[in-house]
Amino acid sequence: MATLTANKVKTIKTLNNIAQTGLNVFNQDQYVIDNNSENPDAIVVRSFNMHEMQFGTGLKAIARAGAGVNNIPVEKCTEQGIVVFNTPGANANAVKELVLTTIMAASRNLFEGISWVQTLKDEGEQIPKLVEAGKKQFVGKEAKGKTLGIIGLGAIGARVANDALDLDMDVIGFDPFISVDTAWNLARNVQRAMTIEQLFENSDYITVHVPLTDETRGMFNKETFSIMKPDVYILNFSRGELVNEDDMKVALEEGNVGKYITDFPNENVLNMKNVVPIPHLGASTKESEENCAIMATRQVKEYLETGNIVNSVNFPNASLPYVGKPRVAAFHKNIPNMVGQITSAISSYGLNIADMVNRSRGDYAYTMLDIDDQVGSDIIPILEEKVKAIAGVVTVRII
Repeated sequence: MATLTANKVKTIKTLNNIAQTGLNVFNQDQYVIDNNSENPDAIVVRSFNMHEMQFGTGLKAIARAGAGVNNIPVEKCTEQGIVVFNTPGANANAVKELVLTTIMAASRNLFEGISWVQTLKDEGEQIPKLVEAGKKQFVGKEAKGKTLGIIGLGAIGARVANDALDLDMDVIGFDPFISVDTAWNLARNVQRAMTIEQLFENSDYITVHVPLTDETRGMFNKETFSIMKPDVYILNFSRGELVNEDDMKVALEEGNVGKYITDFPNENVLNMKNVVPIPHLGASTKESEENCAIMATRQVKEYLETGNIVNSVNFPNASLPYVGKPRVAAFHKNIPNMVGQITSAISSYGLNIADMVNRSRGDYAYTMLDIDDQVGSDIIPILEEKVKAIAGVVTVRII
């Protein structure tokens, strides 16, 4: 039996500080962490901008320790057969806690009040009197009994919804793409908005948890502000570009939007009134960083050792129980007769296929086939080259 890919020492490169608890997933006898490698087997990254990077021919996977992948050239990776992972849900609790914290704090004008008190530090014994006299300017409102509209009921949105109910808020959710798993975990008292307009019309607070796409870019704008309740509070812990900032500035000045709470401050935002600018703290907890790192590294390890894919943003998710048999894993164009050609290449060497899975995603597909026989060391490179030579195959590994 040949020494297959799964048994070779693999090189991992990190482009940011990755929590050691995550890196510990890579056992030292099979992996080496080398941040100077020009041609690693996999890269683990957080926010490092990879768009100008050139990738070595040995790079098989990139794992983002977080949900967003805007810093990764996903299309380029797909064309080169590099799987890109993210870690949806790993930072969900951290973001959820910050969303609920800012709903409470902003409603009670806590941030403004704290900033004002800091200006009194030189007033000596007069401070208590000044505090009592000045606190009336920070009278706020309670969240209890108010309606929270949640756009996007994924890992974060569902948690926000469930916990907001425990605060005695009414909750309306809108997500036309809600998954079955999320629906099962969502409290039954969360009301379903049939349209996003219905949510806009009925919410006192609106929090958004959707990715940035062509459809969602600028979804908060003059038109949508016009159908919202006056003095609505909008929370954005997803992407700054979801908001048309010029329209938001006008809405804040006119009072149509009461406050804009955003994790994405910039020059425009800092020059608006009634903004609560947060320095991108949504997932900035020790626990979240560790959860993301562990999830990212486990996904990379599973892929390198078995070919199984979960939480990819560019490859189809595909899993096949790994029982130690030689496995052919091919990423290829999603065109007719690809599986037939791959199986023919394998059977041409008198090898029997024990199990297989084929999954597609858009223009590409991923096929794994387990071979029922032992594969000689002389056959492995020849078989790899034969499968790779099939028109439409991007990459192939024998694990």
